Amino acid sequence: MQQHRPIMFAGTGSDAGKSVINTGFCRILKQDGFNPAPFKAQNMSLNSYATPEGFEIGRAQATQAEACGIPCHTDMNPVLLKPTGETRSQVVLNGKPIGDRSAGEYFRSNNNQALFDEAFKAFERLRQRYSPLVMEGAGAISELNLKNRDIVNMPMALRTNAAVYLVADIDRGGVFASVYGSIALLEPEERALIKGIIINKFRGDITLFDDGKKIIEELTHIPVVGIIPYFNDIYIEDEDAVALDKKSNQAKEGLVNIGIVLLNQMANFTDFSTLEHDPRTHLYYSRDPQELEKADIIILPGSKNTLADLHFIRKTGIDTTILSARAKDKTVIGICGGYQMMGQTITDPKGIEGNLSTMEGLDLFPLQTTITEKKITKQVTFRFQNGNTLCKGYEIHMGCSTQTANVIPLNKKTDGTTEGIFMNKKCWGTYMHGILDNKEVIDTLLAPYTDKQSNDLNYLAFKEQQYDRLAAHLRQHLDIKAIYKEIRQTN
Repeated sequence: MQQHRPIMFAGTGSDAGKSVINTGFCRILKQDGFNPAPFKAQNMSLNSYATPEGFEIGRAQATQAEACGIPCHTDMNPVLLKPTGETRSQVVLNGKPIGDRSAGEYFRSNNNQALFDEAFKAFERLRQRYSPLVMEGAGAISELNLKNRDIVNMPMALRTNAAVYLVADIDRGGVFASVYGSIALLEPEERALIKGIIINKFRGDITLFDDGKKIIEELTHIPVVGIIPYFNDIYIEDEDAVALDKKSNQAKEGLVNIGIVLLNQMANFTDFSTLEHDPRTHLYYSRDPQELEKADIIILPGSKNTLADLHFIRKTGIDTTILSARAKDKTVIGICGGYQMMGQTITDPKGIEGNLSTMEGLDLFPLQTTITEKKITKQVTFRFQNGNTLCKGYEIHMGCSTQTANVIPLNKKTDGTTEGIFMNKKCWGTYMHGILDNKEVIDTLLAPYTDKQSNDLNYLAFKEQQYDRLAAHLRQHLDIKAIYKEIRQTN
């Protein structure tokens, strides 16, 4: 296999769009006959995914691997930080948790050198199988107070001799200062790796920025290799829960209203991506009990801190809303952490999640859960409610749940075991992330509320189409030849 120079899309700040550009460029390289793979040394996200081998990585890298047409692997995201509260995160190394750390412990300790070395080993393993590697930075590249402990931005770019492209979000304003300042604060050897600047999320007539492009190039002595127009008609799964701020938070007349309880530590919000694109539904996220009352279907989603989020829904009165919805024969379902909350009790005897040791659940299921140190991460094939269709999903959870009465299981796995609880067609729970990506499950969920037939959306085919559309959009506005010239320079 021919080796190519890795490239990195880094940002002037968070949410500049580097993850989406990375995804699109992965697809461009695949289309052009390369053998690319994504790589992000460290990711902080509650949106994760299970690899085929049964390990955990950030969902964004799984999405990027999908754009490359390859299976996801832990080497694509060797360090994953999953926030468990305002100041603490679970550290996942090579797909398995190694403990929790506070932000102070993580960014002030010397242990980051060990993590840096582990991340580089993953990079080396990955580039034995794929080329070029399409790397992604995190946050801003010039956070001087964190620089000595940074394992994902310019230190990793230097160690891998990556060609770096700086992505700036012009939509938020201050693009000249953010680009110039980010580059000016770099060390000379770091600055030498910046091969191009990408102005992202441009609205309006691009020719009006001709002077701006010239000014940036004169200030930085680095070419602007692309001005990417803002788009909202291409769907790529979001990396961070910050994207939920842009989604609907209110019910809407005329469609099946599905209210997702917006938990503080909500995990795996991509569980609802397929539902979001179903023309029969209106999906919205809310922590307002009065707004959730308007839903036909209420979903309690996954959580990275189930006890704290259970305390939150009790404090805000959302628990009363959920119980009232069931009393009115509305649908209430729980996924992963939400499934645990709908049981009788949750206990955390070892304080894994924090200071709350035990809480009563909503008592909708005869289920008791104990939070455990062991984390379950695996992809699963199953049959939903004894159906004939094979469905797919994945489990990522810490906790062992025991049923305290005989119940009907929701799912039967292909290994012969069962999973979840089916109380009735309007009340069920499961550990299975991705369960709502399956047509049979969605049609069953919506059947009490609409006689409209499914539009037979094949979500996997839909995503493939979106990757191609994104690639076409980037091809139109990026200097692909200039970028290819850099990646064809071997280390």
